[in-house]
Amino acid sequence: MRNIGILGAGGIAALSHLPEIAEVAGMRVAHICGRTESRLRLLCERFSVPRYSTKWSDLLDDPTLDAVIVALPHPLHAEAGLAVLERGLHLFMQKPLCTTLAEADRLVAASEMRPRQVVYCRPSFSAVVYEMRRQLAAGAIGTISGALARHSDGGPEVYYAEVSDSFNEPRVEDEFWFYDADRAGGGALLDMGVYAIANIVALLGKVESVTARLRTVAKPTTLEDTATVILDMANGALATAETGWCDPARSSCLRVHGTAGKLQQADDSIACIRPGSYEREWAAPISEKLTPPPVLNQHAEWLVCMERGEQPALSNLWTARHITEVMLAAVASNKQGRRVPVRSQPRALGC
Repeated sequence: MRNIGILGAGGIAALSHLPEIAEVAGMRVAHICGRTESRLRLLCERFSVPRYSTKWSDLLDDPTLDAVIVALPHPLHAEAGLAVLERGLHLFMQKPLCTTLAEADRLVAASEMRPRQVVYCRPSFSAVVYEMRRQLAAGAIGTISGALARHSDGGPEVYYAEVSDSFNEPRVEDEFWFYDADRAGGGALLDMGVYAIANIVALLGKVESVTARLRTVAKPTTLEDTATVILDMANGALATAETGWCDPARSSCLRVHGTAGKLQQADDSIACIRPGSYEREWAAPISEKLTPPPVLNQHAEWLVCMERGEQPALSNLWTARHITEVMLAAVASNKQGRRVPVRSQPRALGC
């Protein structure tokens, strides 16, 4: 049995990590740390967690723990992740990895000094993404020419309404750290765009350069609440990642185009659409529904990697570092009005 600690007792711990881990045989949450004792007591009761604390050091010094999840606000990710690695523990990093390239490089250096410690980095990837990868590798749609990914929602106030309700707390109306430029480390791009960019990297590989436009359309912040990013891929394709906090109807889409057809996400399946004719423009296309085999949830995948002593295949630290550089390049591109190169490489590993 692997004993897991969680740094952070907010919505992501309550709504994602704790309920998912409860479904995974072979791991349990043994210690949770947060600022608010009422939340800690509720989570311990709800998920049978034996210990809680209000200081990082109390959790990190717990000798019973095998691994720690960092589920803190974005600017605290790197500091906490480094502390976990220094304690010799396996690490699960909530998205985004961090908010600066210097932080990302420190995390990579610390991990490379400790190769036996598994570092799992969100975003995790769905069964649709894994099946699309297999189809693309098999040449199902020919040479890849382009891709589009979008992930957007109604913003932090929608998220916090659900979080407040889950803790039986009064709803907060106007105090969201996500909107505070001095506290958040980035806007909608780091918060939500990370999913769209990660999916494109998982399917198409390395990003060579970035051109982006970021806007504040409706939210009470100087940070962007809407972003469109054009990605020049190393394989020659062009991809577009879209995101935002001004989409309460929510959007999550993924599409890849090639010289022999296209793959398109359709909820939990994939539409593989091929041309009905290469000589008649209006010929009806041929569509095939692909149902991908199930994949492990993110915590079960992390557990498998710990048992094997291998880093995650896609949700690994080097790929997370690449995605972070892409997002920061998008911010620079918008500010400078030019295309910005990306130097790092994603990695596909073994677990």
